[in-house]
Amino acid sequence: MNVIVLASQKGGVGKTTLAAHLAVAAEAAGAGPVVLLDTDPQGSLSAWWNVREAETPALAPCTIAELPGKLTALAAAGYVFAVIDTPPAITGAIAAVVATADLVLIPTRPSPHDLRAVGSTVELVQDADKPFVFVVTQAKPNTRLTVQAIAALSAHGAVAQAIMHDRVDYAGSMTDGRTVQETDGKGKSAAEMIELWSFVQERMTKSTKTRKVAAR
Repeated sequence: MNVIVLASQKGGVGKTTLAAHLAVAAEAAGAGPVVLLDTDPQGSLSAWWNVREAETPALAPCTIAELPGKLTALAAAGYVFAVIDTPPAITGAIAAVVATADLVLIPTRPSPHDLRAVGSTVELVQDADKPFVFVVTQAKPNTRLTVQAIAALSAHGAVAQAIMHDRVDYAGSMTDGRTVQETDGKGKSAAEMIELWSFVQERMTKSTKTRKVAAR
């Protein structure tokens, strides 16, 4: 099973929205079954899932202490991808979640304050020796700040080419347990998520190949 962890010291960067959307995008692309795990005490991802009508992706209730055993059981049950949401903090508990990852996604808004705060998250992931990718979220279309943010992040690691722009349909879709692909499958936001999932899946494949080579 492939484990994707979303981590960021900053709150409000769209981790929960991104986790839900990626899981649905993976299922829609035929990459499932996918399971969501919510380790954030606020439970926003669980709340979204609880009002969702569709049966996929699945949700597995789990504490951080239970996580390693839960992931083993989910892999045995046949799940292909696990997407884990985390609290907006840098603690030993978050480090334990990152340690289970095959790929860590670091959502970042294109603002000076957010860029300054990203260093501690990167340090945590690097200490765990895990591959990571930045995902630019809540970007304003065609702004110089977004281009500058991508350039700044690129100096520290890979940046997803697909950008989550600041559109009301992302928040709107989350209110009733859906995603933008389900509310407007032909819209710009849906296209962003399809592109982002394709990128993430490609990075996961590369990470898996690298691990296999290193194990020889």
